[in-house]
Amino acid sequence: MARDVSDLFTFDEFITHWAEDRPERLALREEDRVYNYAELEDRTARVASALLAAGLVKGDRVAWIGKNSDLYFTLFFGAARAGIVMAPIGWRLSPAEWAFIVNDTRAKIVFTGPGFEAVPEQLAGKLAHDARIVGAGEARAMIDGAVRAPFEPSGRDDAVLQLYTSGTTGNPKGAVLSNHNLFALRKHSADSDLAYTKWEDDEAVLVAMPCAHIGGTGLGVMALVSGLPGVVLAEFNPDGVFDAVEQHGVTRFFIVPAALQMLLLHPRCASVDYSRLKYILYGAAPIPLELLRQCIKMFGAQFIQAYGMTETTGTICMLPPEDHDPEGNARMRSAGKPLPGVEVRILGPDGDDVPQGEVGEVVTRSSNNMIGYWNLPDATAKTMTADGWIHTGDAGYLDDDGYLFIHDRMKDMIISGGENVYPAEVESAIFGHPAVQEVAVIGIPDAKWGETVKAVCVAKPGMTVEEADIIAWARDRIAAFKAPRSVDVIDALPRNASGKILRKDLRAPYWEGYERMVN
Repeated sequence: MARDVSDLFTFDEFITHWAEDRPERLALREEDRVYNYAELEDRTARVASALLAAGLVKGDRVAWIGKNSDLYFTLFFGAARAGIVMAPIGWRLSPAEWAFIVNDTRAKIVFTGPGFEAVPEQLAGKLAHDARIVGAGEARAMIDGAVRAPFEPSGRDDAVLQLYTSGTTGNPKGAVLSNHNLFALRKHSADSDLAYTKWEDDEAVLVAMPCAHIGGTGLGVMALVSGLPGVVLAEFNPDGVFDAVEQHGVTRFFIVPAALQMLLLHPRCASVDYSRLKYILYGAAPIPLELLRQCIKMFGAQFIQAYGMTETTGTICMLPPEDHDPEGNARMRSAGKPLPGVEVRILGPDGDDVPQGEVGEVVTRSSNNMIGYWNLPDATAKTMTADGWIHTGDAGYLDDDGYLFIHDRMKDMIISGGENVYPAEVESAIFGHPAVQEVAVIGIPDAKWGETVKAVCVAKPGMTVEEADIIAWARDRIAAFKAPRSVDVIDALPRNASGKILRKDLRAPYWEGYERMVN
């Protein structure tokens, strides 16, 4: 079993511990690049030294635009050791969206991943400050050539990671996460008898989800916590997953149900040796019963559903393997039970707890809860209470056994293939179209992606709204995964007495026959 490291709370403590404890043990792999824990310690110390030598100080921001990479994790871990905050930016976003986040962070350095050599041109004229843009080759040379120098390690409450989550106002918000947020919660699980929270010493973790999400970066952190290898895929692809399982000993990974379906449909799937695979963690949506049956038959692994959000540094509830029944059961519709150390309450509109089994807003408190939103005190105050509770924006209820059931989303967020899409952001991209008078965006059920984005438009008098034209217009302005897949045209949007668009009325026809408006 992995050593007890429950009293370690910072990147610097973990990296130095494992470098002493298991210097030759594999720490990080991507393609043919491998680093053991001694090398990871040295390279991350060089990153910290190089950043400090370049004039950065604790609390400064750096950004990453690129896919998953061993280079990203080396830069992130090294910056975190010195308390310099990494802000990974989704590579699928548009250059205008990249620029917004770089400007918001005031990042001193923007690191770019392999294949993103055009970023300087794409950001030209869009940045409000003088950020240095460093390509992958230059970054690797910086690490190799850096001279190690003593530095003051970051403390447990210092910020180390800033992940951007789209907001209902259309602009993304930077959730600021500390060492303590990332590492403290597992201390509560150390004494539990939950087998799936324990890690054997022969395990390896696959990082396949995007590093701009907690489901990507968080897996890299989980590997580090346990002193195990993190196997990095630049982006999710079935062959990469199969190779990682078969050739690199991966024992667990996190994935969204839509990606699981892609694995099953791949012609190579049935011929892969899954004997080392122990756990498949999934999130963003409950797993359809038929998909679970197919996965259990194919992979033979145990399944764990993870529920959480960026603001809670990822998982706060888990549905354990024993509740995944191929015959089906009521609990499979739930998000599971709160992890040890996590409190969950259900509040009514008056802010008081509702009776058990009644639907209200899910609020949560734990050491996972973010420091706050970067430079947005009002938004932070709306989401977090003074005594540390986070309003998730999800509507749900707790059953008699403490299982959390998500009933609907109080916010209007759409989850499509594991990506969060906020209607307001899509609406503002479409709103300037010359033929569109009004637009509302909703999520509709989709067998492959869980939900897809639909725009409902009202045409300007005498004008015609064409579906293909609206989709192309949106794709020019926002990431393709946020753009609508379909467009309806109606005479007027339904509104309440105060003029607010009644999205539920727009969504209702598409969700007939579903138990809830979350697919």
